[in-house]
Amino acid sequence: MASTHRAPIEEHPDLMELRARHDRAAATPRAQMVEALALLTGLYLAASPWIVGFHGFTTLAVNNLITGIAYMLLLGGLGNSYERTHSMAWAAAAIGIWTCIAPWVVAGDVAHTHSITSNLITGVIATLLALAAASAARDHDTTRHGPGTRRPMPGAH
Repeated sequence: MASTHRAPIEEHPDLMELRARHDRAAATPRAQMVEALALLTGLYLAASPWIVGFHGFTTLAVNNLITGIAYMLLLGGLGNSYERTHSMAWAAAAIGIWTCIAPWVVAGDVAHTHSITSNLITGVIATLLALAAASAARDHDTTRHGPGTRRPMPGAH
């Protein structure tokens, strides 16, 4: 049997083109703005119990600290790992939705005006930023290839 030498997957032309496309999309002002706002939103979410003054509600304070850090990690690396951001953005959107409902769901009596207001505003902003990050790659694809068009498979005629 003759063995064939195959190039590593990292050198596959489709993968290289995909990485180049994501690099171009991550360099856009829109992507940079979403990344910066996502970092600020995650930082605020993590620190909000101490900024707004509901740090006495331990369960909600710990929840916001953890979800804020997770949000920053998911969307904060937009420029560094844009090829994975599309899928991570959906997880960040889930964090934004969770942030909106957390004052009513976490244990303890934490649903007070200042905690509800802070979490609702932050959760809506976090969700919108995550959706913007999720749509960025799709928008870049449709402007390049046209909406509803598919690239031909290599070797297909």
